[in-house]
Order: sequence, then C-alpha cells, then structure tokens
Amino acid sequence: MSLTAKQKKWIDHLSNENKIVIVPFDKNAEGIFQRVKKIIQKNTDIEEVIHAGATALKISGQDEIDIFVPILNNQFKKYIKEFSQLFGDPKSIYEGDRVRFTFKKQNKRIDVFLINKRKANWKNHIIFETYLKTHPKELVRYKKLKEQGRGLSTREYYEQKIKYINKILNIAKK
Repeated sequence: MSLTAKQKKWIDHLSNENKIVIVPFDKNAEGIFQRVKKIIQKNTDIEEVIHAGATALKISGQDEIDIFVPILNNQFKKYIKEFSQLFGDPKSIYEGDRVRFTFKKQNKRIDVFLINKRKANWKNHIIFETYLKTHPKELVRYKKLKEQGRGLSTREYYEQKIKYINKILNIAKK
C-alpha cells in the first residue's frame, strides 16, 4: 500500500539520522496511563481519555505511552491552554487536527494528543486498532513490523508503519 501526498509530506519532515529504539511491552504502562488519566480528569472537564498505541495493544514499541483525548475543533484553544498548564508547551500542533504534549512520568515518555474526533485521522486510528484487537494474527504481524523497525531511521520506520496501517485500513473498510 502506498502513501498519500499528505503522509509523504509528513514523513519527509522526519529525521533520516535519528534511529528508532524498540523495546518489549512494559507491563507497568497501564498503571502509568491510569495515573495520567486521573491528572487530566482531575484538572479539566475532560471525561474521555484513551490509552492507545503499542502499550495499549500490549506489544513492543518505542518505550512511550500514547494517550488520546478526542475533542471538537472549537475546543482546541481552551484545552491547549489547560493542557499546557499541566504538561508544558505543545511539542507539535497541526491546526484543527491534533496537538501533542510530551513529558516524562516514571521514566517513561508520555505523548498526550488532543485530537479532533471528527477528522479522518482519529476515525482511522479507531478502525486500525479495533481491527488489530479483533484479528490476532494481524496484531502479531504489526508487532513484528515494529520490532523489525529497530535501528531504522525515524523516516524509514514511519514510512513502513504508515504503509502497513494504510493496508489494514483498506482491508478493514471493505
């Protein structure tokens, strides 16, 4: 499966020098996620906080915990301000689509994403992870793909990963 023009543009901005590090699943990830979720829910009016990515799937990954907070487009300004007070300035902002905050908790990198729940990016994420959770053989393939990415450049790793995700989305949407 190939990349869209938008995906290619995003991949082209990634490093061809930095190397990807993949580690085995960390059984402590769920507990750390729950602690961050409580911080978010205690300090904002957010209710929906979703553990996603490799640690949610219980597979090898980049030693990070991905947390998604689906919101509406008109809520970004409010929540960027609130989340900045909790986690520092955003690491990246894709206007109207997603905002990423990155910080450490218990020596684990945490990526918290404010994500537009009406955009294809979020909807495709749900379709992809649901497919993997309901197709164990495909989850094993994904785990192997991630493990084989160890040592690749960030650009190479994400190109392979996104092509795989596109393939699964094509299958899942049929």
